[in-house]
Amino acid sequence: MAKVTTGTGDDGYTGLLGAARVPKYDPRPDTFGTVDEATSALGLARATTADAEVREMILHMQRDLYVLMAELATPEANLDAVGFRITAAHVQWLEATEDDLKRRVAIPNKFVIPGDTPDGAALDLARTIIRRAERMAVRLLHDGVIANQEVVRYLNRCSDFVFILARVVEVRTGGSTLAKE
Repeated sequence: MAKVTTGTGDDGYTGLLGAARVPKYDPRPDTFGTVDEATSALGLARATTADAEVREMILHMQRDLYVLMAELATPEANLDAVGFRITAAHVQWLEATEDDLKRRVAIPNKFVIPGDTPDGAALDLARTIIRRAERMAVRLLHDGVIANQEVVRYLNRCSDFVFILARVVEVRTGGSTLAKE
């Protein structure tokens, strides 16, 4: 059985993949913790949607985000040994699937007020958390903590994808509520 409570974080430090330990408020665990929040919000959306195809798309993103979290938790010196990386192929899946979804649903050219459906609202919540994670990852990239530009590209595309996916699930109820009709 997995040991959930280790006590090793009681001193305010957390381990990265490898031997390194950093403060829990360090930008690296702060960023992968935010991605973890997004993954949980996506889980709420997956649990509430009745659409099997949407559930599969969300699960695909959740699995990719676990790869992304592992990459963020790995110091550059250990990346080759660990082998977790977000690649252009991850981004391409988002882009291709997004293009397919945009052919199926009209995306409003106005601000959308979240909350028309439980699954759409959960997706919109996930989207905002992904955007926050993206801003944090950009800082890691610009500060030289991470070197993989695909991490930022993935999060950028992922938030767009989740926005479109929320509109897809809301179409079943007549569409999205716009900020100004």
